[in-house]
Amino acid sequence: MPEHALLKPSRVETFLLKRPVSRPVQTSFGIMYERPALFVRVEDDEGAHGWGEVWCNFPACGGEHRQRLIETILAPLLVSRSYAGAEEAFEFLDRRTDVLALQSGEPGPFAHAIAGVDLALWDLLARRADLPLWRYLGGISDIAPLYASGLNPDGPEDMVSRARAEGYHAFKLKVGFGAERDRRNLEAVREAAGPDAEIMIDANQAWSAEQARREIAHLADLGPSWVEEPIRADRPMEEWRGLAASSPIALAAGENVRGAGGFNDLIASGAFGVVQPDVAKWGGLSGCIPVAHAIRSAGLRFCPHYLGGGVGLLHSAHFLAAFGGPGDRLEVDANDNPLRTEFMGPLAQVTEGCARLGDEPGLGISLEAALLS
Repeated sequence: MPEHALLKPSRVETFLLKRPVSRPVQTSFGIMYERPALFVRVEDDEGAHGWGEVWCNFPACGGEHRQRLIETILAPLLVSRSYAGAEEAFEFLDRRTDVLALQSGEPGPFAHAIAGVDLALWDLLARRADLPLWRYLGGISDIAPLYASGLNPDGPEDMVSRARAEGYHAFKLKVGFGAERDRRNLEAVREAAGPDAEIMIDANQAWSAEQARREIAHLADLGPSWVEEPIRADRPMEEWRGLAASSPIALAAGENVRGAGGFNDLIASGAFGVVQPDVAKWGGLSGCIPVAHAIRSAGLRFCPHYLGGGVGLLHSAHFLAAFGGPGDRLEVDANDNPLRTEFMGPLAQVTEGCARLGDEPGLGISLEAALLS
């Protein structure tokens, strides 16, 4: 990454958007009847700006709460001083709010809000350097391999057919809705995707360890390459290792890990073949760049998690383009989401399972006309 002048944030703005959808998004633990996005704009004392996004899918009021955390706590802290870079700002915000997050019992919402601010700072710095974010991060290619995610249990083969027509070659099905229904759906997805397509499954923490062993054995012959969060993310690592020892399918997790220590433990456990940090849930880029290096050093697949609007999706794509390797992919939610499609820029064009991010500065898109007019 290039050297840069001192960073002095001067203004923080938040934009909470929600859009209804005709087809709700179903997971094993809940249903989304509308699609939210909480965007963050940070401007420095020289007028440069950048955009970030905060994870706020659940609960339905989560966006409002995280917006207020930024406006009343993080923004005053951020603009109170200068920083050597985004990493220093991230560390400052994290350190200054850690006791408050503990006292309030809200480490998750604070982590999400700080992550969104951090992403905005990285976009700002890349724009100020007149570089695309992937190149500012040290990447050598603008190519982001993708897969279509979030295939609902109702008619997933139709979603596969649509995603294939859009250029996708890999697909992830939601499971955890009963053994026979899951198998019928996976058979339908395999038929629609074709024998050479990569298929993954995501249980969203639906099963106990014993259930997971049975369900994985029931689905393994259909060839999924990984099973994501088959058990609760906070189960002891011994339980994950035991499940991995019996599973013919690689285990994947990471979206619900918070903190460098948590990722270090996950990577060192030997239980996982795929690690999935989410830059909008914890760490932004400042926290997740070291995680990406650790994943790659351990020889594991680095497949960033993401489910939200277009700004966070673009950050995740630049993150993957800069630090990914062979076999790594970014998920793109295949469900309808106006706040993704309106703001996803070059990711709308998928060719042979990949998108090209281009050479425009920062994220490569402008939100000012849509959100500041």
